[in-house]
Amino acid sequence: MAKVEVKQPIIDEIKAKVENAASVVLVDYRGLTVEQDTRLRKSLREAGCEYKVYKNTLMKRAFEGSDFAKLDDLLDGPSAIAISKEDATAPVRILSNMAKEAEALEFKGAVVEGDFYDVDGVKQLASIPSREELISKLLGSLQSPVTNLARVLNQIAEKGDSAAEA
Repeated sequence: MAKVEVKQPIIDEIKAKVENAASVVLVDYRGLTVEQDTRLRKSLREAGCEYKVYKNTLMKRAFEGSDFAKLDDLLDGPSAIAISKEDATAPVRILSNMAKEAEALEFKGAVVEGDFYDVDGVKQLASIPSREELISKLLGSLQSPVTNLARVLNQIAEKGDSAAEA
């Protein structure tokens, strides 16, 4: 059996995982402790992200002809890949949080919604709140004026009642 035949299922697996992905983030994971790696994988899994280590040559082959081919130049040395199909910034935020305590974890780059981000760009993406946080902030800011209006109307009604009693 030829080597290419053995590797093709893995290339197809990677292609299937990145197909329709909102984001793909590459990191250098060297130096992570087993405990840190376990927590990282758990956090990513809970956020609906996939995280796996593949050979660079197999990732390059799988990325051919897609937006993720922009990551080819970064596929040097040990590389782990984090993939999200839903929340485009989730893997970046989770990896960034882990990198604060595990200095060994280093970003290489990312492709988010078709755009390439270098290390600095990835760090900026990490500061963007999640979709749910943005929605809750929006709802909070919309709710605040309504709550204030209701409070004012209630005070006017109470003053009207006390004036009628006098």
